[in-house]
Amino acid sequence: MLRKRLIATIVVRAGWAVQSMGYRRYLPLGRPEVIAENLDRWGADEIIVMSIDRSRDSAGPDFALLDRIAALGLRTPLVLAGGIRSEADAVQAIRCGADRICVDAMLHDDPTGVRAIAERIGAQAVVGALPLSMRDGSLQWLDYRTGAHQAVGPALLALLAEKRIAEALLIDWCNEGKDGSFDMRLVRNFPDKTVPLLAFGGAGSPQKLRELLAHPQVAGAAVGNLLSHREHAIQQLKLQLGGLPVREAAYLTENLE
Repeated sequence: MLRKRLIATIVVRAGWAVQSMGYRRYLPLGRPEVIAENLDRWGADEIIVMSIDRSRDSAGPDFALLDRIAALGLRTPLVLAGGIRSEADAVQAIRCGADRICVDAMLHDDPTGVRAIAERIGAQAVVGALPLSMRDGSLQWLDYRTGAHQAVGPALLALLAEKRIAEALLIDWCNEGKDGSFDMRLVRNFPDKTVPLLAFGGAGSPQKLRELLAHPQVAGAAVGNLLSHREHAIQQLKLQLGGLPVREAAYLTENLE
């Protein structure tokens, strides 16, 4: 049976890791590379470094941060999210040490460019970030740069149908920062029933993680704030998810060797 992933997310703003509450209030946590090193040591299945201001500021990816993280020699697969504008950006991110990249603004602005990225680095290395909410009974996709909402349209659906995107990261931006509040309707109402889904935003409680990971279309759940203030939080969560196809807590494996 394929294992489902417990993914650690580092939210970065102005170069610093932050605890985010609804992408409106932030508490500083420290240097992202230090947090990444800890998450690697504690046994995350994947790490997403999500720079939430790079696309809004037209700054491009934070390659300097990626270089610092890559220099640590982490064992955990690394996803770079934030600021990807082009095929060249995606290629440079992989060369700097990212295992995968995550696109958001490009899904709105340049679907053809996303196709080019998938052809160049492989669709398995492309994740699509989708800030979603339920409004008036329908699924709405947020462009966080403008605040505009729209339905998931044909251009995005075509990318998914063509398998140019390996996984869709559903971001419950309304509940981000509220542990255990992820809106399951985002999963149930997602229009493509074949693409593997990752869930982020309000996913950080054992009960909600269990509900998410039990869903057949959900391949992983991403947690941020819950992991920020307690050592071994990943191991404790994995123990609480016993019975689900989640990888064993890392420190248990090490003790058996």
